[in-house]
Amino acid sequence: MTSDPSDTGLLSPGWADSPAASATGDTAYLRALLDAEAALTRAQAAQGLAPGAAARAVTEAARPDRFDVRSLARRAREGGNPVIPLVADLTAAVGADHGPYVHRGATSQDILDTATMLVAARTLDLVLADLEAAQRALARLAAGHRDTVVPGRTLTQHAVPTTFGLKAAGWRSLVLDARDRVRAVRDLLPVQLGGAAGTLAAFMAYGAEDPRALVAAYAGELGLREPESPWHSLRTPIADLAGALAFTAGALGKAAVDVLTLSRTEIAEVAEGASGGSSAMPHKANPVRATLIAAAARQAPQLAAVLYGALVAEDERPAGAWHAEWEPLRALLRLVGGATRDAVELAEGLRVRSDAMRHHLALTHGLIVSERLAAELTPLLGRARAGELLTEVALRARTEGRSLAELLSEEPRLRDLDLVALTDPTRYTGFAGPLTDRALERS
Repeated sequence: MTSDPSDTGLLSPGWADSPAASATGDTAYLRALLDAEAALTRAQAAQGLAPGAAARAVTEAARPDRFDVRSLARRAREGGNPVIPLVADLTAAVGADHGPYVHRGATSQDILDTATMLVAARTLDLVLADLEAAQRALARLAAGHRDTVVPGRTLTQHAVPTTFGLKAAGWRSLVLDARDRVRAVRDLLPVQLGGAAGTLAAFMAYGAEDPRALVAAYAGELGLREPESPWHSLRTPIADLAGALAFTAGALGKAAVDVLTLSRTEIAEVAEGASGGSSAMPHKANPVRATLIAAAARQAPQLAAVLYGALVAEDERPAGAWHAEWEPLRALLRLVGGATRDAVELAEGLRVRSDAMRHHLALTHGLIVSERLAAELTPLLGRARAGELLTEVALRARTEGRSLAELLSEEPRLRDLDLVALTDPTRYTGFAGPLTDRALERS
């Protein structure tokens, strides 16, 4: 079997050469299709609907290296899907004695949907492992920087102080949310088996008294869930995959765009452990991992939208809606698989520059704690006067370059206050520490 040279990810560095790329490639899909076909014959044999020798013959013949992916791809155009030429090649490989038991009673969508669920399951297992590794690394970051104070930013401006530990704990919470969603979807991925129009009629014609037992046996062969009924035009499993994958991309994207912002030269509060270079500017150390994750997060919603659109599937088996799912679903699996790989490297290698954080806390000469001062001064001066005074000294702090504490000390009624302590950003992080601790209790 020859590999498809167009399947290398040349323009997709986010997923190229990742475990997810291998798990979703044409060879992986071929393997899944053959696994689905062989499992169907074995399930029929277990139910007394096919000879055991036929099950063994089909399983032996269903080896990916015996089939030409490029030939299957070319011939798929004739019938609109790759299962039709694959069944012909597999039947020929099995031989005349047992060939009639290949694909018996099934329709192409049974096999391709089941293969898609196998590919998704195998890819999601990789994604889940990476999400676990990423959350562990983020937990270490959060715990290690529980009390590292950093400017909180809202609408791009300094707001009030927070801690880097709470920020990292928030990233981890999103990763755990993604993990839980992916795990739930992974556990519910079903086989597809319904025959031509989802009635299981052909299996009854071949001798099955209760074809539901065959469906259960089929699911058991593949390690997938037994569905309540055939879902040829009831695309809940695909929509669930779309939602979990798009959410995961977005959850990782949130952390990535924060890292991109904090990595800017003029901010430099964090840096990737293994930054990328530039073809033209030798001095650059680009945050490549975060860049690739952010790129995946921007693509995922549109791919998921196609899959949600395919829910509108007419009749018992649709024309076009089903076919529209294949490429965007694989692209989503690849993007998320690559993003989770990069997220592990990003989280494990992220360098935190607390000295830059301390420097930035002082940029506004104490104005970053104006919220606290408003609360402290109101009982002494009244709300209106406190607001007027803070507005006045804020302007002077900016124009004169003097500290807020120094300027406030000129107000006679405030001279008994410890203004240095009140304007110290490191003493105004609220409940950030305990919130971080609580977030880290989640396993």
